Amino acid sequence: MDDRIAIFIDGSNFYHILKEMYGSSKTLMKFDFDRFSEYLVSGRKKIRVYYYTAPLDRKKDEIIYRKQQKFFEKLKKISNFKLILCRMQKVKIDGKIDYQVKEDDIHLAVDMVKLAYNNAYDTAILVSTDGDFVPAIKAVQEIGKNVENIGFKIKFSYHLKQECDAFKQLNKSVLDKFY
Repeated sequence: MDDRIAIFIDGSNFYHILKEMYGSSKTLMKFDFDRFSEYLVSGRKKIRVYYYTAPLDRKKDEIIYRKQQKFFEKLKKISNFKLILCRMQKVKIDGKIDYQVKEDDIHLAVDMVKLAYNNAYDTAILVSTDGDFVPAIKAVQEIGKNVENIGFKIKFSYHLKQECDAFKQLNKSVLDKFY
């Protein structure tokens, strides 16, 4: 097939889905993103995978920070895989310190639209359950590109499902293949 595919992974969203499905028994470090992306493109031509996330605060937990850095190094070794690091923001909620990934959704949406306008792909595969991406999806579709959404059995966005050209819902038995 000549369909050129770009995959956009909302890293924080994906991490929380896997954490909910597997607890701490499986980690992102053990997940085979190369095989996963080949599964998603289903024989079509993979142009590139874009993975959006943020580095953790080193001061909060040095051990977890180092594990995440090791994970980032693993991702950087995958061919046609681009890691986009956004920022982590410390916020105080009800007197407690929390950390939130910032700018990841906007970076993903801008890249999806920009690359569509630059004719870098024919179909975007969005791995996310975040319905906030719908305006970007519509912009991409307006210029004749297709958007497929990957949701999960435990969580998906009905709004995303309705707006995308195709929807695939993954369950634990499918994801087990990539560990």
